[in-house]
Amino acid sequence: MTRPVKAAVFGTGSWGTAFGMVLADAGCDVTLWGRRPEVADAVNTTRTNPDYFPGVELPANLRATCDPAEAAAGADFTVLAIPSQTLRGNLAAWAPALAPDTVLVSLMKGVELGTCKRMSEVVREVAGVGADRVAVVTGPNLAKEIVARMPAAAVVACGDEAVARRLQAACHTPYFRPYTNTDVVGCELGGAVKNVIGLAVGIADGMGLGDNAKGSLITRGLAETTRLGLAMGADPLTFSGLAGLGDLVATCSSPLSRNHTFGTNLGKGMTLQETIAVTRQTAEGVKSCQSVLDLARRHGVDMPITETVVGIVHEGKPPMVALKELMARSAKPERR
Repeated sequence: MTRPVKAAVFGTGSWGTAFGMVLADAGCDVTLWGRRPEVADAVNTTRTNPDYFPGVELPANLRATCDPAEAAAGADFTVLAIPSQTLRGNLAAWAPALAPDTVLVSLMKGVELGTCKRMSEVVREVAGVGADRVAVVTGPNLAKEIVARMPAAAVVACGDEAVARRLQAACHTPYFRPYTNTDVVGCELGGAVKNVIGLAVGIADGMGLGDNAKGSLITRGLAETTRLGLAMGADPLTFSGLAGLGDLVATCSSPLSRNHTFGTNLGKGMTLQETIAVTRQTAEGVKSCQSVLDLARRHGVDMPITETVVGIVHEGKPPMVALKELMARSAKPERR
């Protein structure tokens, strides 16, 4: 009789907890790592995560610990579900405890500030592992719907298709349907840039600009993402799939989206600091918009919506001024 797949999930936030539930429901033995003892104790004693999902009962085969070595021991899959800009330092501290052959799975949707590296690149560099040991899970996966076991699909991406299939099997449940993909670059870019476009759409909604503006921003945002992806060697078909269009639509349409909500508050006139103060969870696009723009400039790719978001979020440009500048750009063919 074979033993159950063992998974460690580093991060007890909303998506880490939700994906831990998915893995447990798929039959894995799951250990969550969290830095706060009170959260780990609550998971173990009440079967809930009171900070993020009060009242949601977690599976019996999911437990929590504050000890990274305990969480990582013997894990077939080590899932990283922390804010993208904290990955490098945290993973460096955890690396000595990682199981020798574990597959490192990134749930993070960001681009590292300064280096402009994708999360899988940071993982490979810090952990010293090859591309066959790093996978990415991405797609339209709003955590609150996942823990309610509402139907969802996702993409499991790894350069080694056999590893992707292993992870696919480890997280396939009646409500969570994962597809495999070997285009890690495209899948990661889709997840990172959609957060920036989600901010833009949220700002437009906060300003009351209507559905035509929303549809235009989603479509032209997808065009920006695809241009950058092509310049970096991604498969353009990835951006019409779950990691691209699917994730973009969910982020730009749902009130559950952190980035959309953050942008809406900015569009209503809140300052950046006021918006941060009322936002409990990390909106990845707030920091990643700058690193995405830097990445685009390195590759000579024009990304005007991303540039506009950076202007509003980090340069204090009034949204109405930024809108007028965006709309005043010179006319050109659509497919360029």
